[in-house]
Amino acid sequence: MRILVINGPNMNLLGVRQPEIYGRATYEDLKAMVQKEADALGVEVEFFQSNHEGALVDAIQEAYFRRIDGIVINPAAYTHTSVALLDAVKAVGIPTVEVHISDPDTREEFRHTSYIRAACAATIRGHGLNGYLEALRLLAAK
Repeated sequence: MRILVINGPNMNLLGVRQPEIYGRATYEDLKAMVQKEADALGVEVEFFQSNHEGALVDAIQEAYFRRIDGIVINPAAYTHTSVALLDAVKAVGIPTVEVHISDPDTREEFRHTSYIRAACAATIRGHGLNGYLEALRLLAAK
C-alpha cells in the first residue's frame, strides 16, 4: 500500500509558527514520526508540502496516475477556501483523510468551514501530530 501525505501552506514552518497552537515539533519531526508508523504498518509513505494551491492540486492528480492507494491531507488554510482541492480529491477517487493538528471548529469562525471534507472518508482534528498517525492507520486498514 502506498500513501501520500500532503501538507498545505505554512506547514513547513511547524515548530516556528504559533507553537502555542501547533506545538514545537518541526515538519521534519512530523515526517519522521509518520515514517516510523508507516514502517510499523508495512505501508510505503511519501510526503509533499507546498504553499501553492495549484501544486497541491497537481500532487493529488499525480497520485492518481502513480497509483497511490490513499492520501492523508492537511490543506491548512486552503481547507477554508479551496474548491479546487475538493474537486481534485473528488476527481481522482483516492480514499483521503483530512487532518488538522488543531481543531478548527474551536478557532475563528472562518475556520469552521472545510470545503475538502465533503470528499474525504474521514476527518481527524485536534489530535495534534498524532492525527496523522490515526489517518495512516485508517487508510492502512482499508
